[in-house]
Amino acid sequence: MRKPAGSSNLFSRPLRALQELPGWRATDGDITREDLEELIERLDAVRTYAATAEERFADQLAHTAPQFRDSARNLLHYLSLRHYDLRSIQDRLSALGLSSLGRTEAHTLASLYAVRQALERAGGMHVTHELEPEPGVAFHEGDALLATNTVALLGEAPQGRRVRIMVTLPTEAARNYALVRDLVAAGMDCARINCAHDDAVAWRGMVDHIEQARDETGRSCKIFMDLAGPKLRTGPLEPGPQVLRWRPKRDVRGRVVAPARIWFGPPGVAPPADVRADAVIPVPPEWIAGVRTGDTIEFLDARDSHRKVDVVASVKAGFWGEARKTAYVETGIELRLSGRRGSVQTARVGELPNTEIPIVLSEGETLVLHTDPAPGAPAVRAADGTVLAPAHVACTYPEIFKELAPGHPIAFDDGKIQGVVRSVTDREVHVEITLARPNGSRLRGDKGINFPEATLRGVGLTEKDLADLDFLVDHADGVGMSFVNEPADVERLQDELRKRGRNQLGIILKIETRSGFRRLPWLLLAAMRTHPVGVMIARGDLAIECGWERLAEAQEEILWFCEAAHVPVIWATQVLENLAKTGLPSRAEITDAAMAERAECVMLNKGPYVTKAVRVLDDILRRMQEHQAKKTARLRNLTLAGDV
Repeated sequence: MRKPAGSSNLFSRPLRALQELPGWRATDGDITREDLEELIERLDAVRTYAATAEERFADQLAHTAPQFRDSARNLLHYLSLRHYDLRSIQDRLSALGLSSLGRTEAHTLASLYAVRQALERAGGMHVTHELEPEPGVAFHEGDALLATNTVALLGEAPQGRRVRIMVTLPTEAARNYALVRDLVAAGMDCARINCAHDDAVAWRGMVDHIEQARDETGRSCKIFMDLAGPKLRTGPLEPGPQVLRWRPKRDVRGRVVAPARIWFGPPGVAPPADVRADAVIPVPPEWIAGVRTGDTIEFLDARDSHRKVDVVASVKAGFWGEARKTAYVETGIELRLSGRRGSVQTARVGELPNTEIPIVLSEGETLVLHTDPAPGAPAVRAADGTVLAPAHVACTYPEIFKELAPGHPIAFDDGKIQGVVRSVTDREVHVEITLARPNGSRLRGDKGINFPEATLRGVGLTEKDLADLDFLVDHADGVGMSFVNEPADVERLQDELRKRGRNQLGIILKIETRSGFRRLPWLLLAAMRTHPVGVMIARGDLAIECGWERLAEAQEEILWFCEAAHVPVIWATQVLENLAKTGLPSRAEITDAAMAERAECVMLNKGPYVTKAVRVLDDILRRMQEHQAKKTARLRNLTLAGDV
């Protein structure tokens, strides 16, 4: 997106009227007329500068969609206002019982103008209209614009709840209709399909189930598909042995409370989707034909320990067994089937997947990232522990090496392992590990890598993204753009949608990098060339990119900017994660879910108890909207107050 000539930043010009005013006088007595006049002068300087932003960015405004024309202007007004520290003005306004300008996002100029008029009346001055610029967004219009844009992107809100609920669908949703139906019935308003996983066959299964669930439940549910974007992850590791382990559940005394459940089936045949399997063992189909419930399977495991499995259920494709002891099973182990009539049949375990040998990293050690796709491996050590060759692993997007320099931070696996770049060549990056567990942290293949101070330049849409778009435009209500960093990335997506005849498809910008966060105003102005638009706060990657200590500040700023642009926000990552995964929430995540009410949509990730998490979130959001609307506390009567 082209910026005004000679200006690399919206705020490159000084706000002279504010800077040249004398310092604010601290007074302990009544506020004088002179105090009011000085306060008005300061507000006028802010209002004038905010209004001139439209002139400086006339080209960008001219390209915004008609539905966003006023919203784009208001965004520029708000950004101009927030470039300056107005805390002293806020304090004086609060002392007068006036608005402290803390809720001006949706109607910036109208707020400033209303406060100015109140100050004039308070000082017995003539209320002037001379400084009023071309009208901005009025008070009642800001909320209405946001509501309209939210409906256009996310659909109508359910009865009694303003904030929508989005759920990331697991692979299971492609073959388990009951799961999708229960999610829709529980309160899922938007289903998210992540194109980084599964394929078009699975995606079509998910879409079909959503459409069927909408018909059965009578509830609406939008479908959004996220493009995978550039895959910046660790490459594969050297394969380990073809061995798997199962173990029963035990209580604190070590007694078995639930046996391990094992599925035996022909190679490539998965167990039924509605039953959990602790292990999947491929065996010949002709051997399966002779198995009956009540039979016993015996074998020597990889440790030469005698183990047995009791056959508890036989189905058409395979059978279920239960084991009360831990076992290590590897490819080729002989299984002996003992029938009830005393006959014995043998078979060998088919090809099992290779185990992955993780790279164990400790603080102070070196990890080499390389462009060579060769499998990664742990460090080579001498008998005394001395490192002969450092650990190494491939990077799936080596183009990022061009953007790196010594001293740049790096994080792996959602920040569990951190380091700093020590040297860079075209083929290798040497990283010193600066954060790991005391006994070493395990790094596996296909784990995310974050370079907070580097920018993925000129990537935008990958070849996979373009191929996935062909499916997406026919089946989804909106597209999520991952790792968006520059306005050109957004414009490329808009162009590709236009080529496919879907230029009005909803676009969600996923803000998950430091550069994306820093460029948010420009990304919004670029996205507002089409309608509808939304923003997802991808708090997982954003926390790593910006630093955990700054995440709360970053997500607040994103909420403010998007409200100023009247663009709906999706609050994402780890919302009620413990509840979705274990069935029991933490106290902290309940508070986090309550704070999410300030967004227009909240996203839950997959987990065994995700349907329960939807119900809990639905209840939290319904309760919180009685107390909070965006940044404004709503003064509903409190039962705790009682009779006073």
